[in-house]
Amino acid sequence: MVEEQNVLELSNIWKRIGKKMIIKNVAFSVGKGQVVGLLGPNGAGKTTLIRVIVALMQLDQGNIMIAGESLTKNYKEAIQHVGAIVENPEFYNYMSGYDNLMQYVRMAHQEISPEQIDEVVKAVHLENNIQQKVKTYSLGMRQRLGVAQALLHRPSLLVLDEPMNGLDPKGMREFREMILELRDQGIGVLISSHQLSDIELIADHLVILQKGEVTHKVAMAEVHQGQGNVICVMTTDNEAAVQLLNQAGFEHIQTTTAGLFITSAQDARATIAQVIVNGGLGLLELSMKQNSLEDVFLEWTEEGGL
Repeated sequence: MVEEQNVLELSNIWKRIGKKMIIKNVAFSVGKGQVVGLLGPNGAGKTTLIRVIVALMQLDQGNIMIAGESLTKNYKEAIQHVGAIVENPEFYNYMSGYDNLMQYVRMAHQEISPEQIDEVVKAVHLENNIQQKVKTYSLGMRQRLGVAQALLHRPSLLVLDEPMNGLDPKGMREFREMILELRDQGIGVLISSHQLSDIELIADHLVILQKGEVTHKVAMAEVHQGQGNVICVMTTDNEAAVQLLNQAGFEHIQTTTAGLFITSAQDARATIAQVIVNGGLGLLELSMKQNSLEDVFLEWTEEGGL
């Protein structure tokens, strides 16, 4: 198995604004072809950290490596590997999407061919609208045009700060699909978002930031592990079912109007069904409830909010 190549490595990052230390000893990485979600409550330091990563703010201490180049020691070599949207992308509304991209090409410090422009336009699914004026674009189309601009120079790392704010459900779905396609092309993506349900669908790894410090670094596949299995049960007599299940050794049972919620270390649905049926009760519902990323996030964060 080939060792995964990191396109972003943060080592011991510190950043002070005024007298307040905003970022404290932050360290994590983003691999090639990997989506990393950066999450945290309001005021956790996410936007400050992103601004440091894309060199809009200077770090006080630590090192940032982008595609093997040090941002502090070799700024030009490192930053050329980065594409970013920080806050809302700005465009000339009276110009077409294509002309906006051409304006960016004219300002770029490297040659960008017409083929590259066509390539990124297709990558963000704007080929049918690229000749329209930007003032006719929906918010989702403007966001995709922003990503196209960020991809024109073929970066290894794409950094996105709250890119899904204000998008409607269709726009969110299209944006998620685009990010997954870019990931499959080998681009590393660092994305900060309040849309936890969307991050849950696209992120490979999570980094949780609280009060400027990383409190959790975890693969998305591990988020639900260790949370226990919560099994939802509805019977013809829930009160009698609780007694039967207690006798069978199930102690952690929550009774609600929606049914019984049983916490078990294992998937015990087969055993529960047998206990209910053997006890002469009708089994109306038996399902597994998996904690969402929102559930886990609220457990992990002290403030309990974004």
